[in-house]
Amino acid sequence: MEPEKREQHVESEGCPAVAIRIPVRIVVLVLVVPVRMLWDVLVVCGKALDRALFRPLGRAVGWVHETLLMPVGRGIAWLAGAVATVLWWLCRALFHWPWLALWRYVVVPVVTYGMAVPLGWLHRAVLTPAGHGLAWLYARLLAPLGRGTGLLLWAVLVWPWIALHRWVLTPVGHGLAWLYANAVAPAARGVWTAGVWLARVLLVAPVVFLYRWVLAPVGRFLAVVGRETADALGVAWRAAGYVSRAVGRALRWLARNLLGRPAAWFWRSVCTPVGHVVRDRVWAPSRRAAVEAGRAARGALASARETVRRARRDAWRALVGGPGEPRPGRPAPVRARNLGGTQHIPTVPGAAPGPEISPHKRG
Repeated sequence: MEPEKREQHVESEGCPAVAIRIPVRIVVLVLVVPVRMLWDVLVVCGKALDRALFRPLGRAVGWVHETLLMPVGRGIAWLAGAVATVLWWLCRALFHWPWLALWRYVVVPVVTYGMAVPLGWLHRAVLTPAGHGLAWLYARLLAPLGRGTGLLLWAVLVWPWIALHRWVLTPVGHGLAWLYANAVAPAARGVWTAGVWLARVLLVAPVVFLYRWVLAPVGRFLAVVGRETADALGVAWRAAGYVSRAVGRALRWLARNLLGRPAAWFWRSVCTPVGHVVRDRVWAPSRRAAVEAGRAARGALASARETVRRARRDAWRALVGGPGEPRPGRPAPVRARNLGGTQHIPTVPGAAPGPEISPHKRG
C-alpha cells in the first residue's frame, strides 16, 4: 500500500482501530510463532521424506508400469481385440447375415408383391372412387343439413345466454364496479394508510433506531477488529517466518560446528591415515601372501595329480603290459599318420616315416 493511501486509510479508521491494532498484533504474533516453526519443520520433513521414499517409490512404480504392466496390458488388449474380432465375425455370421438374407430375399418380396401391390390397386381402383363419391355426398347433402341444424341449435342454446349476459349481468356488474370505486376503495385505502402508519411508528422506527445507533456501531467495531486481526495474522506469519528461518540457521550452524566439522576432522585426520596404514601395511601384504599361498597350493596339487597319474600308468603297465621306456641307444618308434588315424609303426634306424597318400587328386 502506498504511503499516501496508507495515511488516508489510517485517518479514516479512527482511534479504535489504532488502539486495537498493537495489542492484537502482539497476541497474534505470540500465538503464530510456534505454529509457523512447526509448519517449517513439517515442510523440511516432508521434503526429506519425498526425496528418500516417495521419489524412489515413484520411479519403481513407473519402472514396473513401463516394464511389466504396459506389455501385459498390450498383450491383453491385443488378445481382447482378437477375441472381439472373432466374436464380431461369428455374430455377423450367425445373426446378421441370416436375418439380412431373410429380409432381403423373403420379407421384402413378400411385403412388396403380396401386400403393397394389392393395397395400391385397392386404393386406386376402389377407395379413391368411393372417397370422391362420399365427398360429393357431403358437399351436396350433409353440409346444407349441418348448417341448418347449427342455426337451430344456436337459436335454442346460445342466444338466450348472450341476451342474459348483455341485458342482465353487464348492468349489474357496472353497478357493483361503481359501488366499489366510490365506497369500498376509499375505505380500504384509509384502512391501509392507518395500518402503514401504525407499522411505521411501532415497528420500523424502533428497528431503524436499533440499527442506526446499536447494530451499525457494533458492526463497524467488529469489522475493524476482524480487519486488524487479519492484518495481524499476516504480519505475525511473516515475522514467524523470519524467526523460524533464524532458528533454523542457528541450529544448522550449531550442527555444522558441533557435529559436522569434528566428524570431518576425525575422518580426515584419523580414519583416512589409519585406513591407508591398514591398506598398505596389513591388507596388501596379506593379499600378496594369500596369492602366493594359492599359487603354491595349486602347484602342489598339480604335482600330486601328476604323481598319481604316473603311478596309475606304471601300475597299469605292470598288470597288463605295454610299450615300455625306450632302451638306451635304440630310437623310439616314430608316430606315422595315415588316412585312418595315427598308429605306432616301428621303423628302422635312419628310415623316414611313411608319406600321407590321398586317393583323390586335386584338380
